[in-house]
Parts: sequence; C-alpha cells; structure tokens
Amino acid sequence: MLNVSRLKVLKEVAYRGSLSAAAAALDYSQSAVSQQISALEAETGMKLLERQPRGVTLTAAGQTLMAHTEAILSRIEAAETALSAIAGLRGGRLRAASFPTAGAALMPLAIASFRAQYPDVELTLAEGEPEEIAPRLLAGDLDLALLFEFAGEDLALEGVSVVPLLEDPMYLAMPRAHRLAARGRVRLEDLAEDAWVQTSRSSPCARHVVRCCHAAGFEPRVSFESDDYQTVQGLVAAGVGVALIPELALSAVRDDITIRALSPTPPRRRVIAALPESARLVPAAPAMLGVLQSTAASYQKGGGRPAN
Repeated sequence: MLNVSRLKVLKEVAYRGSLSAAAAALDYSQSAVSQQISALEAETGMKLLERQPRGVTLTAAGQTLMAHTEAILSRIEAAETALSAIAGLRGGRLRAASFPTAGAALMPLAIASFRAQYPDVELTLAEGEPEEIAPRLLAGDLDLALLFEFAGEDLALEGVSVVPLLEDPMYLAMPRAHRLAARGRVRLEDLAEDAWVQTSRSSPCARHVVRCCHAAGFEPRVSFESDDYQTVQGLVAAGVGVALIPELALSAVRDDITIRALSPTPPRRRVIAALPESARLVPAAPAMLGVLQSTAASYQKGGGRPAN
C-alpha cells in the first residue's frame, strides 16, 4: 500500500524540480527527502526519478504516479475538511426521537435553539412511545432520544448514557361540575367511585395510573381509552370520567375542565435524554443534549403547567 506521506514528498519534488528545494519547502533534510523517495520506489518496485546535474525529473512511472497522487491528496484534503466541519458542527447530521408530549412541549423549543446555533447540521426527528423508541436507540438507528420512565418501570438501556432532564408530575383532570372541583387539592382515594379515562392499558402511563390506584386501595373503573391527551381532555369535559394527565401534556387546557394537584404527592415520571455509545462519534449529539438541558431548565423555571 502506498504511503500518503511519501506521496506528499513526491509531489513537492515534482513541483520544485530538486530534492534540495523540496527539502526546504517541507522543512526536511535533503537526505530525509531522498530516503522517502527511495522508500516509495521500493513500494512501487519502479524507478520514479531521474537524477540530473541540475535537479531531477519524473520517469514515465513517476509521471503516472504523480497524476494519481494529485487526485489522492485532493480527496484526502476534502475528507479532512469535511470531518473538521462536522467536528465544528458546520455539517453532519443528528437523528433524534421524542415521545409525543415532549415533542409538543419541549422539542420545538430545543430544535429552534439548536437550529439557530448550528444551522448546517441536518436534524431529523422521529416520534413514538418510549417502548417504541428504545429498541431503535439500542440498534443504533438514533443518535439521541427523549424518553420517560416511572419508578418501578425503568427502561432497559444497557450501554446507553442516560441524563435526567426534569420531573413531570401528573395532574387530575375532572369536569367543571365535578363534586371535588372546588377543592384545592384532592386525594386519589377520593376518586375510588369515579369512572376513569386513560391511555391504552398497555402504555406506561396507564400502567402507572393503575398502580397508583391500587396503592390507594381501589381498582380504577376505566370507561374510555385514548393515547391522544386532547381527546382525553374532551372526554373528561363531556363528563364521562376523570383522568391523570402529565404536566407536559397540559400546555393547552380546555376551559371546561378543572386541573388539580393530587395530595399529598402527585404521581410523576422522569424525563430523560438517552444517548447510545455510538453517539460519541456524532458531535451534534452532545450539543443537542446541552440544548435540551437548558430548555428543560427554562421550562421548569417557567412553571410548566398553565393555571386553571
């Protein structure tokens, strides 16, 4: 295999017409240049230079190799430039994913901030529930994912770096005319006789709601299921049940429902950013992580849930 450093020496010798001039340009000794050319001739098995009284000229083999050398060195320079651009976030790509409620509340702000700082990075965003995104993350199809997990239902993310972003409490949603709507705080056990609206029973949020109700001493009577929290709000407004809704899903609250915190401690989920081991090779991934941390901090500082 041809040595790139020796090809660079050959190029200087060919351009300058002498070993001494090439040595001066490269800051080598003349003997070092001569040794590099001799080694290159040994690699090719052919004579590349004709020594003349006043310099050197390329042989036919040297001319042929020189024509390829210019193309090789040009491609290497282009590759180095492209890699430097990626390292400096002047190029490259970032494949991100998020669960829907964070995709509505956090990711738009984070994406806007990231795009403003790194406009040349190609950014894509997929959406799905954590149980859908996590396998793609582990398979290397994603560079960063926004996920959530509940206590007792930690995601199996071996070989993945996990960074906590915020705690997302769940609030009680009930019709305006509900018997408990006038209370400032409500206990979960006070709702044992109510009908419930929740996400599909296999979802992490629904499983956690059921666990919380069991801990409060009752089995929730689920009337309707929907994975769209706006639909959940509509069903609550229609009076068909109460629901527990994460704060991130309450960026917009209907006027005909009441939102209350559960007492003494509301259920909550932990929102995390997850980066696979391969993300260390993607400079844009830690940059987006920093943006997400700043966005999450601003969200929490701003109070998150609208007044109701």
